[in-house]
Amino acid sequence: MSRLTLRSVVLGIVSLFLAALAIQPARAADAAFTQFIASLWSEAEAAGVSRATFDQQTRGLEPDYKLPDLILPGRPATGAPSQAEFVQVPADYIKEAAIANLAGEGQRLLQKYRAQLNEIEKSSGVPATVMLAIWGRETDYGRYTLPYDLVRVLATQAYVGRRKDTYRNEFILALKILGEGVVTRKDMRSSWAGATGLTQFLPSEYYKHGVDFDHDGRIDIWHSVPDALASAAQQLVNKGWQSGLRWAYEVQAPAKVDCTSGVPEVTKPIGQWLREGFVPVRGQKLSAAEQAQSASLLQPEGIYGPSFLTTTNYFVIKEYNFSDLYVLYVGHLSDRMTSPQPFATPWSASKQLRTKDVEAMQRGLTRVGLYKDKIDGKAGMQTRAALGAYQKSAGLKVDCWPSEEVLRSIQAVR
Repeated sequence: MSRLTLRSVVLGIVSLFLAALAIQPARAADAAFTQFIASLWSEAEAAGVSRATFDQQTRGLEPDYKLPDLILPGRPATGAPSQAEFVQVPADYIKEAAIANLAGEGQRLLQKYRAQLNEIEKSSGVPATVMLAIWGRETDYGRYTLPYDLVRVLATQAYVGRRKDTYRNEFILALKILGEGVVTRKDMRSSWAGATGLTQFLPSEYYKHGVDFDHDGRIDIWHSVPDALASAAQQLVNKGWQSGLRWAYEVQAPAKVDCTSGVPEVTKPIGQWLREGFVPVRGQKLSAAEQAQSASLLQPEGIYGPSFLTTTNYFVIKEYNFSDLYVLYVGHLSDRMTSPQPFATPWSASKQLRTKDVEAMQRGLTRVGLYKDKIDGKAGMQTRAALGAYQKSAGLKVDCWPSEEVLRSIQAVR
């Protein structure tokens, strides 16, 4: 045998050996996953899942280790994905062209489902346009196909996710839904985080807030638009929606506004905000009842861009998706279905820091005692207010907007 041939044989054997080593952990991990899923049977049975449903839906089930937000042994934590709500500047997230397009389709759907929407609005107090805006934002009015198999997502997150106990329960409830025959596994598509249906519910939310509006004996948020919209409205009601209350008022802030007061804990009657120099845009006149309503200040870009006085209903929508930009999107889209006007104050061309830089900023603000919330890389209300407090203490320009300059200043403090 020639040296070349011998070398090729040896290399081939080594390659096969290395491939076997690579496959071994995966097989072991999958066996452990199968064992984990089998261990959930008693909990599923207690929740009302039949043995036939459990076996059918878990047979051949494999984990999806490509999902975000997993903790895999021997691998770096994947972390949550960079959701647009938290890494894009407002101008990029709330794009005028997208809002205008969705508002136009929303107006068409407002007429198509007028009778059902009127009935839901009458019973829930949630405006028809708000329901439609949630549907539009979540799944583009059902035109967007969710990319994942819900059962596989929930099973994987329950096995190696960061919130195992939460997803363990969601997985079992997903099996329960399938056992009830409301939807097929093929149509039970989801986001990476396990939200499903036209208006994006977790299985537990389906059971808490689902409504059989069309009275066909089942709650179908995957195919029945009336069921999905009524369920979205019911979720808002269950989280505290107040009938007849706007979600927010856009205002012009006074020149010397203290942006550190832009947190939910600082609430005042709207009339008091107005007496302090905040002016409703476009000459809007607020009634005595509106001025008596309690509101918080929101400045998504610090002292730059639009300012808003946010009511209780603003924070109810935020319970649907915990992001200020999400609420602004839904609220503004809702308004645009009845009025063609964009925000009165344009968004500034601000630059958003990367998630890891916002995390570093939060750690620094925590270290100096100005920030007590989660280290999550999201520049929300609490982060912006803490940043403004730091800027005050350091003698910097107080704008409550995370920038590289302020990050360097915070990191220099030891």
